[in-house]
Amino acid sequence: MRVGMNPQKQSKKIQLKCQHRLIIVVFIPALDGYYKNVLEVFKLCLDSAITTTNSNCAITVVNNASCNEVDEFLEKKLNENKIDTIIHHKENIGKIDALIGAARASREPIITISDVDILFTQGWQEETENIFAKMSNVASVSPIPCRKFLEYETSSTLSKILFGQVKFKFKSIPENHMAHNRFLESFHWDLETDKNCLWPVVESNGTQAIVGSGHQILSMRRELFFTTVPKEPSLTLVGNNSEYLYCDQPINYSGGMRLATYNNYAFHMGNTVEEWMREVQKENLTKKASKNKQEKLPLSAFLPKQPNKSWYVLKKRAVHKLFNLFYKKR
Repeated sequence: MRVGMNPQKQSKKIQLKCQHRLIIVVFIPALDGYYKNVLEVFKLCLDSAITTTNSNCAITVVNNASCNEVDEFLEKKLNENKIDTIIHHKENIGKIDALIGAARASREPIITISDVDILFTQGWQEETENIFAKMSNVASVSPIPCRKFLEYETSSTLSKILFGQVKFKFKSIPENHMAHNRFLESFHWDLETDKNCLWPVVESNGTQAIVGSGHQILSMRRELFFTTVPKEPSLTLVGNNSEYLYCDQPINYSGGMRLATYNNYAFHMGNTVEEWMREVQKENLTKKASKNKQEKLPLSAFLPKQPNKSWYVLKKRAVHKLFNLFYKKR
């Protein structure tokens, strides 16, 4: 028999404390073989995230059946109030299903999903949020700009350029050269020798961003996870087109722009820590600003449309052809 009334029923409505949530999925089953040094990579990833986020961003780590050493590290960070949430899975449910499940359980309007080997630098959160706040119809932003992704699932962005909804031009950004080559090197892609290579830049309301991005780290509007992201589970451990189907294609389906920050604010590390990565984190700590409550940015309204997939395929082909007619490939 219940005695009395649950006092929480008389409580006021919960107020969100943050407008941004960072979600990192970690799967380190053992500390040998391929995973020999991945715990050190993950520690640097999480420490850099903690150092570079302000009080408007909460951190969730999804522990996808990792070894005891990872469990202990995460519990320590939780007890120190360095992270907000840990989700433990007894069995590996797959990277995408772990990410999407955590994202759909989140309430913040901006959700960043990240691989376990991303090294954050100061300013990544503020710069991504600034693009959402200052530009309309933005679906996703990455803090890692790359020239190679101009036409990777960006027809929704290119159509806005063609119809003059945003300004567009190719321009050189020499200060991006070193960071860009580090990104290319992490995938064993050919490096660029010309610091003055031209980047695809969009501008709106005095804010500039790069067209396109990879999917190693993406800040996305929460509503995409309930509209254009597939509702059925991926049931895929990793790869096998799962990132494309659950991240890349849904962004394009939404009709919003897929962008990256104008300058580089994160690095892809791979499965081994190098000395320059530790130096980046030292610089993060040196630059660390006050993490007192920050002013919340007024995020511009954007409600993604339900996709008409047949129309989408035709539109995608037409937009890319038109874009290449108006703007020469660089």
